[in-house]
Amino acid sequence: MGRIGQAVAERARAFGMKIHYCKLHRLNPEVEKDAVFHADASELLAVSSFLTLHAPATAETNRFLNARTIELLPKGAIVVNAARGSLVDDEALIAALRSGHIAAAGLDVYEGEPHIHPAYRTLPNTFLLPHLGTATIETRTKMGMIALDNLDAHFAGRPLLTPVLG
Repeated sequence: MGRIGQAVAERARAFGMKIHYCKLHRLNPEVEKDAVFHADASELLAVSSFLTLHAPATAETNRFLNARTIELLPKGAIVVNAARGSLVDDEALIAALRSGHIAAAGLDVYEGEPHIHPAYRTLPNTFLLPHLGTATIETRTKMGMIALDNLDAHFAGRPLLTPVLG
């Protein structure tokens, strides 16, 4: 329930959805609103008819959604990943989509982008987008401004705001 998760939660509330979230630390009540906090992801998964993933790619989140965690979801759950492709074990999600344990998936990011697992293209219950999550005027403008701010910092001898580490 970072910035993006909170924005998704606001939209889901408009459809009457009850929000549940898992995070390292519980949000302040004014930010949390009526959302239900789960300290353990297993508890969150058990009540998630709709699961949207909004997490960074880290060692802890790598293949978070895998055969074991998918089994914790209610049968017929819907999964959306607009975060990072590495959060999902493709083989496990594809198997769950084929078996019907997962009713549908909406994917905007993929492990090994730009190459996606070819089986996704064969599934009628999978909606594939070409990584459009940042394709808004506001986001692209912010991205451009960050690039300009980085140039200003570089030429002024200050640390970069978003350095690229290789």
